[in-house]
Amino acid sequence: MALDLEATLISSAVSQFPRPGLFEFLVRCRELFPRVVMFTTVREQLLRDIAGTLVDERAAPEWFRELEYVHWTGTTKDLSFIPGCPVGEALLVDDLAAYVHPGQQAQWVQAEPFEPPFDGSDTGLTKVLEKLEERVSPGAVS
Repeated sequence: MALDLEATLISSAVSQFPRPGLFEFLVRCRELFPRVVMFTTVREQLLRDIAGTLVDERAAPEWFRELEYVHWTGTTKDLSFIPGCPVGEALLVDDLAAYVHPGQQAQWVQAEPFEPPFDGSDTGLTKVLEKLEERVSPGAVS
């Protein structure tokens, strides 16, 4: 499973407010999927810094600090960039339809954007988790 960062898991790479329920969401994703990767426009070093801060603040589990980062090019998040993962076995959790690669719409799990006010009333990750749990079946996705 591939996760977007900005407006999906956190506010942005600048403000870095964790979305409510982030820790629990990540733990459940790790239970549901054998592989979880980060697929973001944020540079890897900045992602590592953000991930470290989130872990240090106990907003994310320890393993999030070393989460696999997908290196990619282009204007869309083509799931074929995930090494060793057949496209049909991957899901992309992202808030923006514009990043979904043509022909991979069935692999997209849309997250409502995490937007101001950045408070505890946001339920976006709970909704995404419900969608993910509906889609998981034996022999399902990476």
